[in-house]
Amino acid sequence: MSSATTTTNTPLRRQLAGEEVGRRPAALDAFLLARRKFLAGERVDMTSLAAELGVNRVTLYRWVGSREQLLVEVVWSLARRTLDDLVAADRGGPGRQVRILMAFLEATLAHPGMQRWLSEEGESAMRLLTRHDTDFQPRLIAAVEELIDPADPDRREVAYALVRVIESYTYLDLITGERPEAGRAEPIFRRLLQTQRL
Repeated sequence: MSSATTTTNTPLRRQLAGEEVGRRPAALDAFLLARRKFLAGERVDMTSLAAELGVNRVTLYRWVGSREQLLVEVVWSLARRTLDDLVAADRGGPGRQVRILMAFLEATLAHPGMQRWLSEEGESAMRLLTRHDTDFQPRLIAAVEELIDPADPDRREVAYALVRVIESYTYLDLITGERPEAGRAEPIFRRLLQTQRL
């Protein structure tokens, strides 16, 4: 099967966007099963997914595009939900963005699925989540941009830099061999956001 990671309009992407609605959307079932496995810290294996769903691998790949695309959608759904929950729970006021970004980074590093994926498939995980063509990074940048003052003319660039800081500390072990520590990112977040009013 192809391991291409470029963004394609798969049945899963359409169902996640609400463009295809059915009583039992098979592609969405595959996504939900994969997400449950990832949440439990288990490997997302296409052969076992197909077997549990009662379909062949060709059908599964047609639904989700590739294992890589499926993993990107799973991780993005968890990242988006985490950010949304953190934004909703934050009390607001000074330091809001730093608190949210720190909590997001801490949640990412502590997540059992991310820990397993990074320890067993670190290079692949880093490539999938930091390359523009897999569509994870652009969505994360857009989500972080929502935290930044709309009046800031450099809003997009600040969001990009913040995401790169998140990535750097998430993959610290792969990049420098050092143990990832969320706390090291806090002063960088503060400097990047020091002119923000929100």
